[in-house]
Amino acid sequence: MPRKIREFKAEIQREGFVYLPKRGKGSHEHWRHPLLRKALTIPGKDGMMCHAI
Repeated sequence: MPRKIREFKAEIQREGFVYLPKRGKGSHEHWRHPLLRKALTIPGKDGMMCHAI
């Protein structure tokens, strides 16, 4: 069964990604890792299934 968005967010936070508040439009959120140049955009609310990620 696919995991939920909240589980994916917890996983990337453990990997060192930091949430960038006020940068997403609607249900999109931006996350950034200190060693990477680009931001990771996560669409959807916490309870949605994470199929393609």
